Amino acid sequence: MKDKASLLPLGNYIVKCQNSAGAIAWEPDGKIDPWDHTESIMGLNVLGMEVEAKAGFDWLKSSQLPDGSWYSEYRENEVVNFNKETNFTAYISSGALHHFLHFEDNAFLEEIWPFLEKSTDFVLSGQTPEGDILWAKDKNDIWMDDSLITGCSSIYKSLRDFTVIAEILGKKNYRLNHELNSLKDALRNKPQRFDRSWKSKSRYSMDWYYPILCDIYNKEESKEIIKRKWKNFVVPGLGCKCVEEEPWVTIAESCELIMALNKIGELKLAKGIYKDILKLVDEEDSLFWTGFVYKDKKYWPVEKPSWTAAAVILAANSIFKINSNANFF
Repeated sequence: MKDKASLLPLGNYIVKCQNSAGAIAWEPDGKIDPWDHTESIMGLNVLGMEVEAKAGFDWLKSSQLPDGSWYSEYRENEVVNFNKETNFTAYISSGALHHFLHFEDNAFLEEIWPFLEKSTDFVLSGQTPEGDILWAKDKNDIWMDDSLITGCSSIYKSLRDFTVIAEILGKKNYRLNHELNSLKDALRNKPQRFDRSWKSKSRYSMDWYYPILCDIYNKEESKEIIKRKWKNFVVPGLGCKCVEEEPWVTIAESCELIMALNKIGELKLAKGIYKDILKLVDEEDSLFWTGFVYKDKKYWPVEKPSWTAAAVILAANSIFKINSNANFF
């Protein structure tokens, strides 16, 4: 899977998961969440599937709440989880910039701008005086008093993408320098602001590589961070684990690590992990399960998420430069 033709089955599967309103479920008729929906749109962007990608943005526009957020989980038109997560809400800006850079559609960017503005306002309303951004509002519309490293890293990337869009459109007063600097400082220097109400998520590989993927650390710092925990998370010949102590490699985490490695010039390591995950493709349909429990030699859970397919497309693009937007992350 090194070009559009070989990746097309993944794109077609994402479309198969898309309903008539444009929402992209995890699997056909499955659950929908705004972050993974947006990730799936990015996979469609890479493959030039512009009509389907725009339909995905249509769903985001039609389902945005008055405060600029989205609920955490849907099934068709029903809300399943009434939390409002900040990193889910922020990610639409990354999806929108990614789409624009592929198709150079100024009308699309102008049309979606008000939705991006509202979503960014919601996200920033959750920023604390310490710089971190609270992870969600609960079903009663009350802020949940904790922040996540992975979530805040993703938000940092999304807010930067929002400022790029503002600049493209000539919008003034949207540089967000203070907000971005405060968030970055919290991620770099205030570990006490994260995981305050539950067990530390440092066991999760995403907390390891996401700050690198999202520009929290420079290249040299990032290489040292990668080296420090490589053996904790990477299983030779298989890919990246999701959780440090579990014998379970996951495709999406492996692909995100690939993009983080490519970002800091570790192309050889990135190619090695990509080669490893290709061993886990289902040869019958060219799709990927969520992950592989290597201790039991079983795929688990028994699902093939659309966003996993999208992650593979994005990772392949970062390595093989399928188009000019390969270095988006």
